Amino acid sequence: MRKIFVLSCVLLFVLMSTAFAENGLVHVKSAYDVKTTADRLESILKDKGMTVFIRINHAEGAEKVGKKLRPTEVVIFGNPNVGTPFMQCQQSVAIDLPQKALIWQDEQEEVWLTYNDPQFLATRHGITKCEKVLEKIANALSNFAQAATAP
Repeated sequence: MRKIFVLSCVLLFVLMSTAFAENGLVHVKSAYDVKTTADRLESILKDKGMTVFIRINHAEGAEKVGKKLRPTEVVIFGNPNVGTPFMQCQQSVAIDLPQKALIWQDEQEEVWLTYNDPQFLATRHGITKCEKVLEKIANALSNFAQAATAP
């Protein structure tokens, strides 16, 4: 009985903290500030064998030109073992790779980790008959996001 309660609580947390937008982005609410969330994500990605190509701090860039921007970072990452099968499904998806994660603070000072929904990318590029590849990517992205944002 306790296991069912715990699983129900975890599922409820995931459902409440994740929103799928019509624009093809998955938003996961973070329990941490932007820097900490990005640090956690970068560490998780490296531990899972992903290459972190670059981490961009857009707020710092804005400050350099005298502009203000709420904390906003992008982590660009990937692994050919994951990305290549996706591109083999439809080579044009390469324009959307490597993967990107946006970690940002909204107007209410809530922090979000946002990434592209692989199913949306599949639709955009007319990818069919690649369900296993899409499932693997979607699960990996979800797991990375949940691990980086959960308390």
